[in-house]
Amino acid sequence: MDQPKSETTARLELAVEIAREAGLLTLEYFNQDNYRVERKADDSPVTIADRRAEELLRNRIADVFPADAILGEELDDRAGTSGYRWIVDPIDGTKSFIHGVPIYATLVAIEHQGKSMAGVIRIPALNEAVFAAVGHGAWHVVGDALPRRARVSECSRLAEGLFLTSEVKTFDEAGRRDAYDRLQSAARLSRTWGDAYGYLLVATGRAELMADAIMEPWDAGPLPPILTEAGGTFTDWQGQTTIYSRQGVATNGRVLDETLALLR
Repeated sequence: MDQPKSETTARLELAVEIAREAGLLTLEYFNQDNYRVERKADDSPVTIADRRAEELLRNRIADVFPADAILGEELDDRAGTSGYRWIVDPIDGTKSFIHGVPIYATLVAIEHQGKSMAGVIRIPALNEAVFAAVGHGAWHVVGDALPRRARVSECSRLAEGLFLTSEVKTFDEAGRRDAYDRLQSAARLSRTWGDAYGYLLVATGRAELMADAIMEPWDAGPLPPILTEAGGTFTDWQGQTTIYSRQGVATNGRVLDETLALLR
């Protein structure tokens, strides 16, 4: 990150900072009994921790970049005039959060003119993060250590790799249980270490494939720059680099063709 600061990298610096701040706020509620779980219209859970953390993210962004647009999971869209848009998810993996599972994430992404430019995945309970900006590499940091380059694995076959997903039943809901069964059969090992944590594992070389049958833009926002800059891929199931297809698949690049063939 020692290249001259650009409009995007300046925003990434803020994204890294506020993801940490919002993550610390969520820890005030994690494994505590000081909140209640509500249900949204789609029956997914939400808590005061989600809402307070998103308010923090939005307020910090608006203070520093008032002309930028903001899209978030919990609150209304904010319009902007700069060409930049932030996409935030204060708690990606609320089901993990409310059950005391420490692999939920805080996500912050940055688009410019509709193109994914930078993003952060932060795992507050593990004090771990990965972040990237296009052309500036992907970086992995644990605790108070200095960031190190994030790199995908060199595994070339799913038969030797780890396949992750967030929740198996979403393949049923999408009418694509066949795809899950093929991926599971092809992989050496499969686990539901899911939501953004699974994508972080791919970006840092600890898994080869992460696939979700149902995703929203705030779930996927940071993933294209992080996976690409780490040497891997993030696409939809047709192989297009987008966060708007409501599907996602991340690979180390070496198993991409095999994966897409199994998803067809």
